[in-house]
Amino acid sequence: MKILSRVFLFVLLFSVAAFAQHGHEGGAPGHAAPVRPVGPEHGVGGGHIPVRGPEPVRAPRPAPPASEHRVFADQHGHPAAPHVHAESDRWIGHDSGRNDAHYHLDHPWEHGRFPGVIGAHHIWRLAGGGPSRFGFGGFYFSVAPYDVDYCSDWNWDSDDIVLYDDPDHVGWYLAYNIRLGTYCHVMYLGS
Repeated sequence: MKILSRVFLFVLLFSVAAFAQHGHEGGAPGHAAPVRPVGPEHGVGGGHIPVRGPEPVRAPRPAPPASEHRVFADQHGHPAAPHVHAESDRWIGHDSGRNDAHYHLDHPWEHGRFPGVIGAHHIWRLAGGGPSRFGFGGFYFSVAPYDVDYCSDWNWDSDDIVLYDDPDHVGWYLAYNIRLGTYCHVMYLGS
């Protein structure tokens, strides 16, 4: 009986350990996101994944001059970078609309459209690089020049991100950092 109970305990512990690792591998194409955790106390990041990307902007806010960067810390404890409120999935900073010159591209989709899966149910693990060229799952992207300062605290070799369509800026996707709750505009470079 002791042997049987030890074998059962071993199988149970092994199953729990294997189940706990499932959903945190990241980076694999089509990797499903874990169940959405409750947002962190300060309302940004900490594992929260927005259900969907931002809505198209109806009443655009004027974009600042190219030399000026906006600060998006709308509440105490929130980051200066564009971010998403965990309680409401409100995309702070996505408000300049279609005519924002910071995100204008003469040749949208010049490298094609991203063939991988986007949206809240697919997590990608960053696998190295930096803002000018980073990759995951055999795909490569670059951060919009205007957004580079907003992702200076990303871990380019280990952070998990979720990609969303940008409904206002043709040729760009929004890369949302799950750990930080911040996002930036990214362009697909190919595989």
